[in-house]
Amino acid sequence: MTENSDEEVVSESQIAVHWREEEYYPPPPAFVAQANANDPAILDRFAEDKFPDCFTEYADLLDWDRRWDTVLDTSQAPFWRWFTGGRLNACFNCVDRHAAADPDKTAIIWVPELEEDETLYISYGDLLRRVNEFAALLQDFAGLKTGDRVTLHMPMVPELPITMLACARLGIIHSQVFGGFSGNACGTRIADSGSRVLITMDGYYRAGSITDHKVKADEALAEAARLDQEVDKVLVWRRQPGQYASATPMADGRDFFVDDLIGKYAGQEVEPVSMDATAPLFLMYTSGTTGRPKGAQHSTGGYLSYVAGTSKVYQDIHPNDVYWCMADIGWITGHSYIVYGPLALGTSTVIYEGVPNYPDGGRPWRIAQKLGVNIFHTSPTAIRMLRKVGPDEPAKYDYQFKNMTTVGEPIEPEVWRWYYSSVGKGQAAITDTWWLTETGGFLGSTVPALQPMKPGSCGPGALGIFPVIYDENRNEIPAGSGRAGNICIRNPWPGIMQTVWGQPERFLDVYYRKYNADPDSKDWHDWPFLCGDGAVRSEDGYIRILGRIDDVINVAGHRLGTKELESAALTVPEVAEAAAVPVIDDIRGRMVEMYVSLKPGVVPDGMEAKVTTAIETEIGKIARPKNVWIVPDMPKTRSGKIMRRVIASVSNFADVGDVTTLANPEIVEGIRQHVQKAKVDKGDTPRPLTDTELAEIQSFGNE
Repeated sequence: MTENSDEEVVSESQIAVHWREEEYYPPPPAFVAQANANDPAILDRFAEDKFPDCFTEYADLLDWDRRWDTVLDTSQAPFWRWFTGGRLNACFNCVDRHAAADPDKTAIIWVPELEEDETLYISYGDLLRRVNEFAALLQDFAGLKTGDRVTLHMPMVPELPITMLACARLGIIHSQVFGGFSGNACGTRIADSGSRVLITMDGYYRAGSITDHKVKADEALAEAARLDQEVDKVLVWRRQPGQYASATPMADGRDFFVDDLIGKYAGQEVEPVSMDATAPLFLMYTSGTTGRPKGAQHSTGGYLSYVAGTSKVYQDIHPNDVYWCMADIGWITGHSYIVYGPLALGTSTVIYEGVPNYPDGGRPWRIAQKLGVNIFHTSPTAIRMLRKVGPDEPAKYDYQFKNMTTVGEPIEPEVWRWYYSSVGKGQAAITDTWWLTETGGFLGSTVPALQPMKPGSCGPGALGIFPVIYDENRNEIPAGSGRAGNICIRNPWPGIMQTVWGQPERFLDVYYRKYNADPDSKDWHDWPFLCGDGAVRSEDGYIRILGRIDDVINVAGHRLGTKELESAALTVPEVAEAAAVPVIDDIRGRMVEMYVSLKPGVVPDGMEAKVTTAIETEIGKIARPKNVWIVPDMPKTRSGKIMRRVIASVSNFADVGDVTTLANPEIVEGIRQHVQKAKVDKGDTPRPLTDTELAEIQSFGNE
C-alpha cells in the first residue's frame, strides 16, 4: 500500500495503470500444424468444472509404480497432497525408461563456454550409467539414504543434472544453490536444510576465465558451523579430471575428489527407490520478506507431472526436438525446464556453461545453428542484452526456432517484437510465461498453438490455473478496469510447493492467510494463493504483471529480498541503517541501489566499497548494488518506518510525492539533489518512466 501519512493509506489496487493495448500476433500456421496442443478441446478438458481430475492428463505422461487413489487430497488444507497413494521414481521417469527404449538417443548436449572446447553429447544410456555410478557412491561412500538432504553448489556442467538425478534415484532431497551465490549464502541454506554433505566443483568458466569455485565451500562450511550445522563430507567434481582449478587446499578426511572415487563404482546399478507421490523431491530456496530464505519444498509426483505436462503443452517439446533453455539450473527454471520437464519427455536438452554474449553477441545463434536447436527458452534480461550487443546477429545464422519461451520477469513490448522478428525470424511462437519458484511451473501463458500472442502480456491463466486479482479487502478487481491489485490463484495445482521447509507457519503467513476467510475449511475455494505480484487484467482476460508487492527486488529474473540486502550491509560495523530499493535498468530490468546512514562520527570515505563487498560476500555478485548512497538520515514516518518508496523515487528520477507528513521531510530534497546530480555526472541519464514502472516504484516497500 502507498502511505500518504501515518493515518491514511491508499491500496495498491486503487492505482490505475494505463498502457496501449498491443496488437495480437496469431500463432504461425506451420507451428500449429505440428503442435502437441493444437486441439481446442484441451481448453475444455482443463476447464474449472473438470478440476482437479484434469491434471491426470499430465500425470499420465509418467510411468507409475502404483497408480494414485486420490487426485487431490484437501484434508490438510492448504498443505495440498497430489496423487496420494501413487508411487513412482523421478529418476526412472527421466532416464531409465528412455534408456530402455533408445539408449543411443542424446539426452544432454553440454556446450562449454570456450568455443574451441568440444561439445559433449550424453546419450540416455550413458546418462543412466553415470547416474547409477554416482548414486552408488552417494549410498556407499557418503552414507546417504532416502529422506536425507544434500546441498549442491554447482555451476552449469553436466555433473549437476547427474547429481540431481542420482539423488532422486535414491529418494535423497537435493537442494541446489545457485553457483553465483557466495559461500555464506550457501552455508545458510546448508544449515536450514540440515545437510551433512555438500557437493560442489573446483571451478568453471565464466566470461572466458576459470573461476575458483571450491573456495566458497570452506566459507559455506564455516557459516553452516556458525549456525550449528556440521558437514561431514565435501564431494568435489573437477571441471577437468586430474586437474585442480582451485587454489584452495582440500581438507584431509573431509574433502574428496569425485573422479578419484567414482572408479570403484564403475558399472554398478542401483535400483530406483519407489517414492510416495507426496514425498519431497527437492528444496529450492527463494528470497522472502525476512532475512531467512524460504526453502520451497516440491513433491515428487505432483511436481514431475506438472513440469512434464507444461513442457509438452507450452514449449511444445517432442522427443526428437533439440531444446535449449538458457537459464541456470541453480534456479527453479533450470530444475523444471532444463532437467526434469524435458528429460521426462525424452527429448535432448542443451546445457551451456557460460554467459550468452561470450565472446560476442552471436554466440547463442552459432550454438543454435550448430546443434539444430528448434526450441529456445530464455529471460527478458538476456534478450535485452543480446539486442543491445548484437541486434543484427540472429540474421547471420542458419537456425530456425519453432517455439521461444520467455521467463522470469515481464518483457517490454518493443523487446518482445525484436525477439519475435529478429530471433524468431517471424516464424516462431512466443510462450511468454509468468510463474514463481514456489509454483513449480507456469501459471500464466498462452497455449501457443491456440491463443494469440500479445506483447507485454503473459496471457490468461495456464491450463487448470484460475487466477483472480483482489484488492486489499478481497474484492475482485474486474478485467478491463485498468486497476491493479494482488494476483492470486484460486485453486491448487500439482506443481505447487508443499510447504516452506521447516516453517509451516511461514508458509501459511506468506501465501494464504491474507485472503483466507475460514482457517478450518477443507474446501480449496477458501484458500486463494497469494503470489506476491501486482497485476492487471485486460478485457480479454490476458494478464500483465507489474512487479512484486512484497519487499523483493527482481534483478535479471533473480529475486533478492530487501531484508537480506540490508542485513548484509549492516554487517559493516560503521553502518547504522540501510535500505535497498529497485532502480529501473534497460538491460537487467531492475537493479539494486543501497541507501546507507552511518553511525555518529564515522568518516564516510570508502564506505560505498565496504558495503558493496559485504553484500557480495553475504549473498553473491548477483546482488552487487548499482550504487551505494551515503545519506545523513533516512526519510521516515513518525512511527520510525523508513519510507523506501521515497528513496526509490529519488533513484528513479520520479516524483517523491507529498513528504510533508514525514518525521523529517527536510532531508528529502538534500538526498534528491545529491543522488540525482551524482547519477547524471556518472552518465546515468534519466528517461521518463512508464505508468507501469511508476506505479511499481511509488508502491515499493510499503506494507
